[in-house]
Amino acid sequence: MITLLIGGARSGKSALAERLAADSGHAVTVVATAQAWDEEMAARIAAHQRQRPAHWRTVEAPRELAAALQEADGPGRMLVVDCLTLWLSNLLLADVPADVDLNTVRALQPGPAWLDQRAALLATLPALQADVVLIGNEVGHGIVPMGALNRLFVDENGRLHQALAALSTQVQFVMAGCVLPMKG
Repeated sequence: MITLLIGGARSGKSALAERLAADSGHAVTVVATAQAWDEEMAARIAAHQRQRPAHWRTVEAPRELAAALQEADGPGRMLVVDCLTLWLSNLLLADVPADVDLNTVRALQPGPAWLDQRAALLATLPALQADVVLIGNEVGHGIVPMGALNRLFVDENGRLHQALAALSTQVQFVMAGCVLPMKG
């Protein structure tokens, strides 16, 4: 079973995913996509780690998510991906050449790092034996953002959520800790 949890930042998605994982009775692996680029992000990562039971396994996969899921897969397992939003950011930034001035560029297209890893994830998910909970931030409720990279991020995030929702058994929108079932 694949469950997609979407909602705003700090909406309660991770807490819900942790409850679903704990209630599953399965061996849990958290596949974390964050990278600690600064002290504040390192503190956020540490806080998430402290919240999880010590016997849960954590795998870091900032870019190669499909490969990490395949490696952690197996019957009677629960895989929690936290989170798709950071994974997307990691890959989109990997595709932007260092000499591009993001303040002046008018348009960006998804690059090979993102396109290849997205395709790998979408091909991998249906073949997994484990139950999977995917966490992603819904960012498409606001205005169209300024800046080519921001627009590319919002567009690709929306496309990713649509593709994952089509593959998912359940889709739940989380806001202020409340859950709105959308599918399943």
